[in-house]
Amino acid sequence: MQRRLLLAAGIAGAVSLSGCAGPQVAQYANEKPVLDLRTYFNGTLDAYGIFTDRSGEVVKRFTVVMRCSWNGDEGVLDEDFTYSDGTKQKRVWRMKHLGNGQFSGRADDVVGDARGEQRGNAFRWGYTLLQPVDGKTYEVQFDDWMYLMNDRVMLNKATMSKFGIRLGEVTLSFVKRAP
Repeated sequence: MQRRLLLAAGIAGAVSLSGCAGPQVAQYANEKPVLDLRTYFNGTLDAYGIFTDRSGEVVKRFTVVMRCSWNGDEGVLDEDFTYSDGTKQKRVWRMKHLGNGQFSGRADDVVGDARGEQRGNAFRWGYTLLQPVDGKTYEVQFDDWMYLMNDRVMLNKATMSKFGIRLGEVTLSFVKRAP
């Protein structure tokens, strides 16, 4: 009897938690304008962002110049970051279109493969980033959402967490340079 009660409680808990699940990229399938990641991330883009901690305080401001190119289903996103304190960072993503809106990517400071999916105007990207803090490096998870606003502007909101605990958010706007 006790085993059945525990099983019933476990199932009830799982069902109630499923109601708390966040949005899925498929929810945006009919949103316009339709995002084609390979078209948008092709050429030079400027990005402007902030990192906010758990309390919402802006901890870092930064800009990024991105030089992006695709050859068929393989792309390179070459990012140069400049932070408000004058420090600089470089990240080069090597992306692959897997078909049916699915993407994978790698970068030197990313653990394993990043995985992403695009539908409608949205792209959701998940990955583990090696994040240096005070001389130590931590593995932090990113749940990264991008939304195409028009042919030149995309907004990005990423939640950063460790062990399931929210550490902060990155908010970013991409602006594609005119050809």
